[in-house]
Amino acid sequence: MKLTKLQLILGKTSPLRYVLAIIIIAFVYIFSTIPFSLALVAEAGQEKILEMSQAEIFSSLGLNTTLFYMLLPFAIAFFAILFIVKFIHHQKIKSLVTTRPSLDWRRVAFSFSLVSFFALLSFGLDLYFFPEKYEWNFVLDKFLILFLIAVLMIPLQTTAEELLFRGYFMQGLGVAFGNRLAPLLTTSISFGLLHIMNPEIEKLGYEIIIIYIATGLFLGIITLMDEGLELAIGFHAANNLIIALLVTSNWTAFQTHSIYRDVSDPNLATYIILPLLMYIIFGYIFKRKYKWGSWKSHLTGPLNSK
Repeated sequence: MKLTKLQLILGKTSPLRYVLAIIIIAFVYIFSTIPFSLALVAEAGQEKILEMSQAEIFSSLGLNTTLFYMLLPFAIAFFAILFIVKFIHHQKIKSLVTTRPSLDWRRVAFSFSLVSFFALLSFGLDLYFFPEKYEWNFVLDKFLILFLIAVLMIPLQTTAEELLFRGYFMQGLGVAFGNRLAPLLTTSISFGLLHIMNPEIEKLGYEIIIIYIATGLFLGIITLMDEGLELAIGFHAANNLIIALLVTSNWTAFQTHSIYRDVSDPNLATYIILPLLMYIIFGYIFKRKYKWGSWKSHLTGPLNSK
């Protein structure tokens, strides 16, 4: 049956709905940054804020308070995305997350555990062979507050990013392009560029964008190959939690009361090559465990191919 113009406009995947959704997400994100701005103005004054470095902003409000305000927009965006899927597109939340009958928590847990194990092993070896790179930073009362904020809000932050990029945008672009490759590349590049304002750029240069794009590409590949977001959700949550709780530095996006602080001079090659090697290892483990096949059709084929 031929669709009428009105049906096309109001269809669940019509461009109008995606435009409305993007406007809602942008508004929610911007609106939820207001408490952070007001807190900074109250603490430091409006004129001084424009001249403050990121380190000064963190120290002005305190590391835990600043982290909370930084994560708040993502936490609110998480619920905004769920609202959009249910009430703008009139689809089940599950349709954004997985092709399986229900969300596979075992996949989330496996990915989370795998990333955590390798991250802890890598850090442990680095600490053993190069102890001069790190200083003990643990303060119990401040760490307990950090732990509470991190455990409650970082999974919301990382899941919101996965739902938005590897879920909502990838599905929407898939409908628009009619294939899998274009959404994979588009979401990976946009995910990388989203981090262009991170303080790591100032420290390591724009070349570090390579690893952000590669991370988006890796997460997109495992999403398409596994036909669900579960592995990406577990990976992203573990990565950010380890960074926030175990080791941070004074030049990264996450500056927290972590157990250790990295005081070494960062090396660009290390920050690019090591993650790429880890992604290859993770991809191989996922492939073997979940018996992935038909890589070409999953990653470059038409939308209805597997």
